[in-house]
Amino acid sequence: QVQLVESGGGSVQAGGSLRLSCASSGFTYTDTCMAWFRQAPGKQREAVARIRTRTGSTMYLDFVKGRFIVSRDRDRNTVSLQMNNLQPEDSAMYYCAALGREIYTGSVCPATSGSYEYWGQGTRVTVSS
Repeated sequence: QVQLVESGGGSVQAGGSLRLSCASSGFTYTDTCMAWFRQAPGKQREAVARIRTRTGSTMYLDFVKGRFIVSRDRDRNTVSLQMNNLQPEDSAMYYCAALGREIYTGSVCPATSGSYEYWGQGTRVTVSS
């Protein structure tokens, strides 16, 4: 049974930092995609960062480029999101997601939430001004 468990959310002031972690279990792929999505009240869920598990290549939402860093630890089956210089606009529920299939050379990790099969329960991030 596939499980994704997030941790690390909380409340910070603008300019602060948080680190989110996602522990995965129950699946093994040679190369797949993991992603962090977020959803604020009244807004659509958006892909903040994506990472390929084998190569470590990353993709980011333009608004977070230079502030957020996604990484993976293949030995521990975890994916992390380091969030720096947080802004009130970053406040949302953050979700870890797993593609649920192999991804092949030349493919790009999708940014659409419907492409991801497995989801964590979410962790809340609140940034005050």
